Amino acid sequence: MNTKNYSTPTKKYRSLISAVHSIYRLVNSTYGLKELISRMSRLFCQFFNAQYCLIVLLDSSRKYSIIKCLVNDKKRLALDKKAKITGRIEKRILRTASSIRKGNLLGIPLICEDVLGFIIIKRSRGNPEFDIYDQEMLMTMAEQAVIGIKNLQLYDEQQRIVLGSIKSLVTLLDTRVPQEYTHSPYFSKLVCALGNEMHLDEKQIETLKFASLLHDTGKADIPAEILTKTAKLTAEEYDIIKKHPVKGAQILRPLQILRPVIPIIMHHHEKYNGTGYPSHLKKGQIPLGARIMAVADAFEAMVYGRPYRERMDIASAIKEIKKKIGTQFDPRVVESFLKVIKRFNKRIYLQQDSVKA
Repeated sequence: MNTKNYSTPTKKYRSLISAVHSIYRLVNSTYGLKELISRMSRLFCQFFNAQYCLIVLLDSSRKYSIIKCLVNDKKRLALDKKAKITGRIEKRILRTASSIRKGNLLGIPLICEDVLGFIIIKRSRGNPEFDIYDQEMLMTMAEQAVIGIKNLQLYDEQQRIVLGSIKSLVTLLDTRVPQEYTHSPYFSKLVCALGNEMHLDEKQIETLKFASLLHDTGKADIPAEILTKTAKLTAEEYDIIKKHPVKGAQILRPLQILRPVIPIIMHHHEKYNGTGYPSHLKKGQIPLGARIMAVADAFEAMVYGRPYRERMDIASAIKEIKKKIGTQFDPRVVESFLKVIKRFNKRIYLQQDSVKA
């Protein structure tokens, strides 16, 4: 690729617009911090005809990197391990919070109130040196990049808060619901693996994960004597049990960030033929996440057992799932489940005896 020619004001203006548009598009189509840094490294190499790009994000002390991405002619390396900043140029950028332009090297700090990190790009010998306009272009692109970085950092922090809240709710639920009614430590993994097999995107998988942890929240409102009963439930007791999806949705509704999980929690006991509860939805009316949860939930209940029902071996549970294709379960979900369970079967579920012991 030839180095861009900025010799006229019109070309400079067009290049600036192209740079801002490129980084804006990248920032708004990337949902993970490590992925964003990696993609930005490639973009800067391409845009500035550079053969080397290093992007580093710092911890609060500004002495250690928390994410580092290096792209050059030979490799692309993205790391999220903590490492000390040792390079002379890197230290100078951090100390002065200003740019460095020296021949075929250009380095700038990433600043938002304080220094978040830095970008260093290099061209090989024989290529034109970086000029003042290259520096201004990179700084303009970096301003857009910082917005994306800060947004993703805030999102990650928000996710940590959400996970903390979820763990607190699950802990509270575990004190109310007998151990025999709780799921194995592998339930969320199974649900998310099903979502991946069905090609759900990252956000949908995250929603599934949260729903898998919280889908029985409504059982916290069910009397303990009903939850622990080993004999057959009366019609009145079963009606109370059937209210737990709605109760769970009511408990979680005030938490705005958990809104996407509510349809899954509300409808994970619906049946594909419309005979489930609470709304008698059928087929595509049932949210996909709820259809996925229904299969995983039924499988776990069979394999791990319940106070009112003996556990099954894995082969029998799979046979029972197959038997209910098209009536209780979505055929597409079961097809994915059968592929996923082959991987889980030996690796996880054969440990069921030790988990229950």
